[in-house]
Amino acid sequence: MGIDSFCSLDGSDPFWDWNRTWQTLNPDLTPCFQNTVLVWIPCFYLCLFAPLYILYLKRNDRGYICMTHLNRAKTAIGFTLWLICWADVFYSFWERSHGATIAPVYLVSPTMLGVTMLLATFLIQYERKKGVQSSGVMLNFWLITIVCATVTFRSKILHALNEPASVNVFKYTTFYIYYTMLLISLILACFSDRPPLFSQAVRDSNPCPESGASFLSRITFWWITGLMVTGYKRPLEEKDLWSLNTEDKSQRVVPQLVCRWDQECNKVKRPVDKTLYSPKRSAREEKKDGQPIEESEILLTKTLQKTGDPSLFCALCRTFGPYFLVSSLYKIIHDILMFVGPEILRLLIQFVNDSSAPDWHGYFYTTLLFVCTCVQTLILQKYFHVCFVTGMRLRTAIVGAVYRKALVITNAARRTSTVGEIVNLMSVDAQRFMDLITYINMIWSAPLQVILALYFLWQNLGPSVLAGIAVMVLMVPLNAVIAMKTKTYQVAQMKSKDNRIKLMNEVLNGIKVLKLYAWELAFKDKVSAIRESELRVLKKTAYLGAVSTFTWVCAPFLVALSTFAVYVLVDEHNILDAQKAFVSLALFNILRFPLNMLPMVISSMVQASVSMKRLRVFLSHEELDEDNVERPAISSSPDSIRIVDGAFSWSKDDSPTLKRINVCIPEGALVAVVGHVGSGKSSLLSALLGEMQKQEGYVSIKGSVAYVPQQAWIQNATLKDNILFGRDAKDSWYQKVVEACALLPDLEILPGGDSTEIGEKGVNLSGGQKQRVSVARAVYCSCAVYLLDDPLSAVDAHVGKHIFEKVIGPQGLLQGRTRVLVTHGLSFLPQVDLILVMVDGEITEMGSYTELLGRQGAFAEFLHTYTNTEQEEVEESVAEAPRKGLENGGPAAMLGQSLNSLNTAGTGKTPQKTEPNDVAASKKTKSADAARLTEADKANTGRVKLSVFWEYMKAIGLPLSIFSIFLFFCHHLSSLGSNYWLSLWTDDPVINNTQPNREMRLGVYGALGISQGIAVFCYSVAVSVGGILASRYLHQTMLYNVLRSPMSFFERTPSGNLVNRFAKETDTIDSVIPSIIKMFMGSMFNVLGSCAVILIATPLVAIIIPPLGLFYFFVQRFYVASSRQLKRLESVSRSPVYTHFNETLLGTSVIRAFGEQQRFITESDGRVDHNQKAYFPSIVANRWLAVRLEFVGNCIVTFAALFAVMARDSLSPGIMGLSISYALQVTASLNWLVRMSSELETNIVAVEKVKEYGDTEKEAEWRLEHSTLPAGWPTAGHIEIHNFGLRYREDLELAISDISVNIEGGEKVGIVGRTGAGKSSLTLGLFRIIEAAQGEIRIDGVNVAELGLHELRSRITIIPQDPVLFSGSLRMNLDPFDGYTDEDVWRALELAHLKNFVSGLPDKLNHECSEGGENLSLGQRQLVCLARALLRKTKILVLDEATAAVDLETDNLIQSTIRTQFEDCTVLTIAHRLNTIMDYTRVLVLDKGQMAEFDSPSNLIAKKGIFYKMAKDSGLV
Repeated sequence: MGIDSFCSLDGSDPFWDWNRTWQTLNPDLTPCFQNTVLVWIPCFYLCLFAPLYILYLKRNDRGYICMTHLNRAKTAIGFTLWLICWADVFYSFWERSHGATIAPVYLVSPTMLGVTMLLATFLIQYERKKGVQSSGVMLNFWLITIVCATVTFRSKILHALNEPASVNVFKYTTFYIYYTMLLISLILACFSDRPPLFSQAVRDSNPCPESGASFLSRITFWWITGLMVTGYKRPLEEKDLWSLNTEDKSQRVVPQLVCRWDQECNKVKRPVDKTLYSPKRSAREEKKDGQPIEESEILLTKTLQKTGDPSLFCALCRTFGPYFLVSSLYKIIHDILMFVGPEILRLLIQFVNDSSAPDWHGYFYTTLLFVCTCVQTLILQKYFHVCFVTGMRLRTAIVGAVYRKALVITNAARRTSTVGEIVNLMSVDAQRFMDLITYINMIWSAPLQVILALYFLWQNLGPSVLAGIAVMVLMVPLNAVIAMKTKTYQVAQMKSKDNRIKLMNEVLNGIKVLKLYAWELAFKDKVSAIRESELRVLKKTAYLGAVSTFTWVCAPFLVALSTFAVYVLVDEHNILDAQKAFVSLALFNILRFPLNMLPMVISSMVQASVSMKRLRVFLSHEELDEDNVERPAISSSPDSIRIVDGAFSWSKDDSPTLKRINVCIPEGALVAVVGHVGSGKSSLLSALLGEMQKQEGYVSIKGSVAYVPQQAWIQNATLKDNILFGRDAKDSWYQKVVEACALLPDLEILPGGDSTEIGEKGVNLSGGQKQRVSVARAVYCSCAVYLLDDPLSAVDAHVGKHIFEKVIGPQGLLQGRTRVLVTHGLSFLPQVDLILVMVDGEITEMGSYTELLGRQGAFAEFLHTYTNTEQEEVEESVAEAPRKGLENGGPAAMLGQSLNSLNTAGTGKTPQKTEPNDVAASKKTKSADAARLTEADKANTGRVKLSVFWEYMKAIGLPLSIFSIFLFFCHHLSSLGSNYWLSLWTDDPVINNTQPNREMRLGVYGALGISQGIAVFCYSVAVSVGGILASRYLHQTMLYNVLRSPMSFFERTPSGNLVNRFAKETDTIDSVIPSIIKMFMGSMFNVLGSCAVILIATPLVAIIIPPLGLFYFFVQRFYVASSRQLKRLESVSRSPVYTHFNETLLGTSVIRAFGEQQRFITESDGRVDHNQKAYFPSIVANRWLAVRLEFVGNCIVTFAALFAVMARDSLSPGIMGLSISYALQVTASLNWLVRMSSELETNIVAVEKVKEYGDTEKEAEWRLEHSTLPAGWPTAGHIEIHNFGLRYREDLELAISDISVNIEGGEKVGIVGRTGAGKSSLTLGLFRIIEAAQGEIRIDGVNVAELGLHELRSRITIIPQDPVLFSGSLRMNLDPFDGYTDEDVWRALELAHLKNFVSGLPDKLNHECSEGGENLSLGQRQLVCLARALLRKTKILVLDEATAAVDLETDNLIQSTIRTQFEDCTVLTIAHRLNTIMDYTRVLVLDKGQMAEFDSPSNLIAKKGIFYKMAKDSGLV
C-alpha cells in the first residue's frame, strides 16, 4: 500500500504536487501531506526526546514543586487536547459504521497525536515532581506543533472559503478548538513555575535569577535586565550582585576536580614490597633496671611507587567535559547555519533574475533568512555562555586545588617553587585556561568551516577557487613570522620598561636629594634616554603591526581578486554573474575568520600546555605523611610527648637532620630546649608537628597542639581576629590573655584598639608586638601541648620576663599544660622541669638545671659562652625598663599615619580597610585626620569626557589626526568602490556567452583593490606613529610636571600612584590605545559603509535605519554603564584572593599545627566565590548585549532583503547581491564596534590620569630668563636671615617664625635644639624647598627669593641626613652632569677617604651602584655624599648631621675633612652630637620654632640657658 492510497483509497489525494505547492501564486500543501507529515513531525520529536529527557530528570532532581494554577492549567489543556484527538478517532469509526469509506490516515494520525498529547501531559507532571521551573523541551514541542498546525489552519480556511459545500463541520470544529488549545499551551509554556521546595533560591537573600527564569528568558538572557537597569540608574555596588549558582560554587566544583585528580594519581601508582625493621617493645619482660628488652620484627609492607605522570588533562576532561560537550553541539549547529546566509543570497539573486517567479518566493526567502540568522545568534550566544561558565568553573577548581595542595605539601617540595611562582599558578595559569576554553572548539570547528566553505565555493566557481586558497595559505606563515618578530620586540620593550620604572622609582624615593642638589634635569634626561630606546622598539612593532593589519584587511580582497581573475581568464565562456560573484564574496568573508583564528588558538594552546605542565608538577608534589606523628588516646599513657629512636630529615632523600632522638615528656612539664645556632632546636619542634620526614622511629603527641613559630606569622585582619584565630570569643579569658602577653599598653597606642586592622605580614606592628600577638594566639586556643619556638627573642628583656612569669613559667596561665620552649634566655632555665641540650641534631644531655650544671658537659660550656653577654644585658634592661616599654610601642605611635598610607599606597588593596570600628572611629576621628597625609587614588565613575579625546588628538598633532581619519575614509571609499564596480561588472550584458570588456573590468577592480591596500598600510602606520608621538609627548610632559612639583606634593601623593602612572597608564597609552583606535575606526567605517550601500541599493531602508540606530545607541549606553562597574568590582575583589593565598603560604606550618586547614580552605573558597560573583554577571551582560545587537544586525539584513524583494523590478541582480552581502557582514561589525567603544572608554582614562599632574601646583621657575647673577656668586658666603618664618601647609601654624640672624662669610655656625624645634625647617627654607611665609634670606646681598631655584640650589651645597645613592655608575652619582674632569673626581674621593676603596674596585669609577646604593655600606654612602660636596666646593655648606647612620670613626673623618677643606667657607651644621660643634664660632639655639640663643659656645655655657642644659645631658659640662 503506497502513501497515496494510505491517504485516499482511490488515490485522488496525492502526497505531493509541485503545481499546487511551488509553481503557483497561491501555494498550498496537499491534504495527504498535512495529515501525515505535519501531524507526525511533533510526534516523532517528542518520542525521540522524551526517553532522554526523562533519564536526565531522573539524575538531576531539583526538588518538588507544589501544584500551582499554572501547572493545573497546563495539565488540564494537555488532557483536553488528548480528548480532542480521541474524539476525531471515534468520529472516524462512527462514520465508518455508517458506511462511509475512511482512509487509514484518518485513524492512524489522530491516534498517534492523542498518545503524544498524553505523553506531553505526563511530562508536565514529571517535570513538576523533579523541580523543573521552565522547560525548553516542552516549549519547543508546542512551538513545532503550532507551526505545523498553522499550515493546516490556513489551508482549512482557504478550503472553506473556496468550497463551502464540502466542509465537514465536526472535524473543522475540533480542529479549531485544537488550534486554540495549542496556542494557549504555547503561551503557558513561556512562563516559569515557582521554585521547588527547599531550593537554594528560597533561602538566599539575593539569588541568581537564572535558575528561576523561563526558557525564553534564558536563551535571550532577559533575566539579567533587572541588574542592568539598576546599573544604569546608579553605579552598581557589592550588595547588588547575586549569589553564585550552587553548581558554580567552590564547594561543589573543587572537590570534583580533586577527586578526579586523586583517581588519576592512584592509576599511575603500583604497589611495591618493602621491608621495614621495627623495634618492638614488650611490656612484660623488663630487665631489672626497668629497661625493656629490645627485639626486632620484620614487617613486610606494600608501598605505592609511581610508574608515570598522572594526567591532569584527563582529570580536567572528566570533570568539565560533559558540560563542555554541550557547547560543541551548539558550535556544530552554528557552523552549519553560517552557510545558510550565502545559500539564501544565491536563491534571492536567482529570484531577481527570474521574472516569472511568483512574489511570495522572495518573502519566503526573506523570512527564512531572518529565522536562520536569529537562531544562529541565540545558539552562538548560548555556546559562548557555556564556554565562559566552564572557564569560570575551571578557574575556581584550579585555584581551589592549588590552595588545598599548598596546605599539605612537604617542606622540601615547598622549597622548589617560590611564593611568587605558586601565586602565579593561581593567577596567570588559571587565567590562561579560562581564556583558552572559549577558543578550544576552534581546533575542530575552524577546519570544518574551511572545508564547508571550500565545498560551496567549488560548487560555485569550480577549480579556480584554488587560486584564492593559495593566497590564503600563503598569508598564514606570513602572519606567523610577524607574530614571532613582535614577540621578540615585546621582550625588548619590557626590558626597557622595567629599567625605566626602576629608575623612576628611585627618582621618586630620592626626590628630596634631587631637589637639594638641583639634579632634576640630569635625571630627566636619563629617564628620557631609556624612554627613547623603548619608543624605538615600539616604532618597529608599529611597522610590523601595519603589515599584519594590511594582510588581515586585504586578504579577503586579494583572495577574491585572484579567484575571479583566474575564473574569468581561464575560459572566455566563464561568465561572472551576480550570483557567482557575491555568493563567493560572502563565503570568502566566512573563510577569513577561521584562518585568522587558527594561529591564535594554537599559540594559546601552547601556552596552556605549559601552564598545564606547571600545574601538574605542583599538584604531584609530595604531601606530608599524616602518620609521621601518632595521636594516641588521652587515657593511654602518662607521657604527653614521646619520641623513640627518632631520625628525621627535611625530605626523603636527605641525610637525617635529627638523629637518635629519644624523649619522654610527662604531662604538664615545662621543657626548655637549648643549644647553639643551627643545632636543630627548631627542627625538633617541626618533627613533633609532623613537618619533617620521619625516617625511622616513633613519635606520639597526646591532645591538641598550639605552636608559636620563631618568626611571628600575622594575618591581614584585626588584632583581635589574629588572637582569636577562628575560636569563639570569650571576653574574660581574652582579657586575661591580652594582659598576660603584655599587649595592653600596645592596645592603648593603636588607633582602633584591638579592632585595628593589621597590614600584610604585620607591617604596622613592631617585631616585639608581632611576637606577643603570636604568643597570645597560642595561649587563647588553650590546647594540651604548647610548642614555643624562641618567642622571647624578639621582645625586650623585661617584657620577656613578664611573659615568662605570666604565661609560660610555673605560675603562668599555661601551668599544668605541656610546654616545650626553645630559648636562648638563660635566666629562665632554673625554673624549668627539664632541659634538653642539642648539639648537631642530637640530644646530648637532658635533666634539670642543677643536674646539668653538675655534669660539666655541653650545657655548662653553653652557659659560659652566653653568661657574660647575658649578664650585661640583664643589668641594662633593668635600668632601661621604663623607657623600653615606650620604645617597644614606638612604631605603633606612627600607626595613624602608616595605616592610612598603607591603604592608599596605590597597591590596589581593597578600600574596605579604612573603616575601623565605628566606636573607635568616632573616638579617633580627630587624630586620624591629623595623621592623614596621603591622598587615595581616585577612581573616576561615569562617562569619559570628550575633552580627553581632544587632548589625545592634540598630543598626536591635529594635522596627523585629521590625515589618519582621511586615510580611513579613503580605504573604505575604495573598498566600497571596488565592490560597487564588481556589481556593475556582473550586470554587464552577455553577448554570445561572453562578457565583452572583462579585461578592463578586471583591471579597474584590481587597481581599486591596490589603492585600498595602500590606504590600509598608510593609516595603520599613521595611527601607530601618531600613538607613539602622543605617548612620547604625554610621558615627557608628565615627567617634567612631576619633577617640577614641590616637595609637599610628593609627601601627599603615595609613590605607588606615581609609579602606576609611569608604568601601567603609560603602557596603556603606548600599546593598547593605538590598536583599539584602529579597530574602533575600522568597525565604525564598516558599519557606516554597509548602511550606505544598503541605502543606495534600497532607499526604503532609510525608514528603518534611524530607529534601529537609536535602539543600538541606547543598548550600548545601557550596557556600558553596568559593564564598567562590574569590571571594577571584579578587579577589586580579585586581589584579596591572592593576598590571602600569599599569607597562607607563609603560615602553612602554623595553620597545620592548630589544625585550622578547613577554616582557611573555606575562607579561600569564599574569596574566590566572591570574585566570581562579580565576574559571572559581566559574562552574562556581554551575552545580553550580543543578543540584542545581533538582533539589530539581523533586522538590517532582513529589511535589506525585504525591500530588495519589493523593488525587484527596478533592481539589478548585481546591486541586490552587493546590498545583501554587505548586510550579512553588519552583525559582526556592530558587535565589534560596541566592544571597541567600551574598550576605548575604559582605556582612554589613562590619558586623563597622565594629564592630571599638569594641573597640580608647581615650584618656582628653575632658571630665570634674564638672570643678573655674577658667575662666581656667592663670593663671600655672607648670610642674612631677616624676620624669617615658614609653614608646611596653608592650613598649619608657622613652623618657624621671626628668626633674624646675621652670619659673616667663613663663619662656622652650629644649629641645635630639641626634636621638632625647627632645625631642619631652617635649611629647607634656605634651599627654598619650602617658600618663606614671612621675612627674607639674603646671601651676599641677593634675596634668594628672586633667584631661579636651580641657580640658588646649585650654588650652595648640602650633605643631607640620609645618604641617597641612585643605581648607575659611581661617577654618575658624584657628577650626573659630567661637569668635572676625572682628576677632580679622584681628588674629591681622596679627600673623602674613599680613594683606596674605589681604586680597589674592578670597574673603579664605573662601579655599578645597585638600587639605593645597597652594595655599599652606610658609612661608605655617607662618604660618597661628602665627596659630592667636595666636588662642588661652594662657599656655603650645610651639614644635616647624620649621626645615627655613621660609626664614630667615619664621623671623625668627615669632621676633620670639613675643618680642613671648607676652612674659608660658611658652614651651617645641624648638630645632634654637641661635641662636634663645641669649637664653632657661634651656635644658634632654636626652641619651638623661635630663636632662643645665638652666641659662641663658651658664652652660652656661661649663660646657663637651654644650651647649657643640653651640654650637661651630653656630659660635656
